[in-house]
Amino acid sequence: MVNASIKKNNRAVFFDRDGTLNEDMGYLSNLDQLRLYPCAGKAVRLVNEMGMKAVVITNQSGIARGYFDEEFVITLHEKISELLESEGARIDRFYFCPHHPEEGKGPYKIDCFCRKPKPGMLLQAAEDINIDLARSFMIGDMIKDIEAAENAGAKGILVKTGYGREIMSFPEAAYVAEDVLDAVQWIRTVKDNEYSLDKIKRNR
Repeated sequence: MVNASIKKNNRAVFFDRDGTLNEDMGYLSNLDQLRLYPCAGKAVRLVNEMGMKAVVITNQSGIARGYFDEEFVITLHEKISELLESEGARIDRFYFCPHHPEEGKGPYKIDCFCRKPKPGMLLQAAEDINIDLARSFMIGDMIKDIEAAENAGAKGILVKTGYGREIMSFPEAAYVAEDVLDAVQWIRTVKDNEYSLDKIKRNR
């Protein structure tokens, strides 16, 4: 466990997975179903170029429901890494929550601290790779992604892809982006702003 007194120096962009980096296929249970959004590679590469950590944070209750296992999710993440690396982009870490509080099976049926909108995965990443959450961002297509960011002390950005297409506005989001690339480009413009992000005019 990292000593809490050690100053956290890294900044990060946390990415939701389904509906943000890749098309949401429901419960993605086959590698052939994986479709990265065309702009995903450029978005992640831009995060790399900014010197920020690129971290994927994803709920995967399909494990709890018995649709696939943890090994499949790990294999899928390896495939995502491979596809992104072919575009010169790198994900530093992947984190996934395999639990569900009501519909899970066996040890996966628990009210855990890692399932978004709870902040467990972001807090674990901050501990693992020395991330300053107050200076970091979470990009996702669902309200619970924004809530997870807030609960962890980061800034949340809503994208209008995946489930985000159905959300007209969400005031708690620091920014509402057309897609993940738009979100990262916005981060680039504000990340070094000395003024509070809360005072920056939000795009709704």
